[in-house]
Amino acid sequence: EVQLVESGGGLVQAGGSLRLSCAASGFTLDAAAIGWFRQAPGKEREGVSCISGSLTRYAVSVQGRFTMSRDTAKNTVYLQMNSLKPDDTAVYYCARGVSCPGSTWYSWGQGTQVTVSS
Repeated sequence: EVQLVESGGGLVQAGGSLRLSCAASGFTLDAAAIGWFRQAPGKEREGVSCISGSLTRYAVSVQGRFTMSRDTAKNTVYLQMNSLKPDDTAVYYCARGVSCPGSTWYSWGQGTQVTVSS
């Protein structure tokens, strides 16, 4: 069974850092496109970053602050978030996709809440 499980969310002050994890099972990450997404209350879900092979892409709003990486030994993808802003507050999800960048994403995780206080 394909499964993605996010963890690492929490409450942090503006300017702080968090590292999110996305643990995969049922498939190997090194051959997959994985994306991070977020959804704030009352807003549409937006793409944050994605990785496929050696390619990594970021949304303009997080470029230079967020870093996505992959540990194939642990079959886990990470999202290091630095210089966090209140606007980064959202539920963060990871998903498996067809390509990065791409528009087809599936096998979504349950999400992890990130709250940034001002």
